[in-house]
Amino acid sequence: MKIVKLVLFLFISFLSFSQEKDSLEIVDTSYYHSPKKAFLLASILPGSGHIYNHIHFKKGQYGKRNVFWKIPLFYSAIGYTAFSLIQNQGIQKDLKAEYNYRENNKGSALDERWYNYDSQGILSLTKEYEGKRDFSILLFGAAYLIQIIDAGIEAHFVSFDISQDLTLNIHPEIITPKDLGIGITLDFRNRNNSLSKYSKL
Repeated sequence: MKIVKLVLFLFISFLSFSQEKDSLEIVDTSYYHSPKKAFLLASILPGSGHIYNHIHFKKGQYGKRNVFWKIPLFYSAIGYTAFSLIQNQGIQKDLKAEYNYRENNKGSALDERWYNYDSQGILSLTKEYEGKRDFSILLFGAAYLIQIIDAGIEAHFVSFDISQDLTLNIHPEIITPKDLGIGITLDFRNRNNSLSKYSKL
């Protein structure tokens, strides 16, 4: 029985050695992908932080394709909110000019768009468009800030493999001087967590 255990132990040792030899990989750790640079680029020009991340993602790595749908989405949000801001600011200015003109010219209208409104109505519309303009500024700032934060978060994953691959290692273990065993270790790639299980022969 002891001979059988010894043979099994040696066989598992050989398998473990072969597995370790086959799974050796050369990993280049000289490059450091900077999240600060991604933040800075995204702050200067929307989308540039994502392009910086995209360039340094490995081919086929999860996350590399995100730039193709994220940048148009961010530019749409920033462009729409900027357009709304400019439009609401312009209308608000026109309404102020209309109100001032009516106050100085005994109620006569300046712009045909506001013929159906009295002076009080013009004042109410001015406040309404001021609120819309302020809300557009808030949305514009939120869209700009979200793309900066997203670029910075994404930059942290460039050097981090977030695939779902797992590594299973089987290796011999000496439990006591008289007992031999098999060690099974399940490693989550690029994480510090591992699950280990030992079985007695």
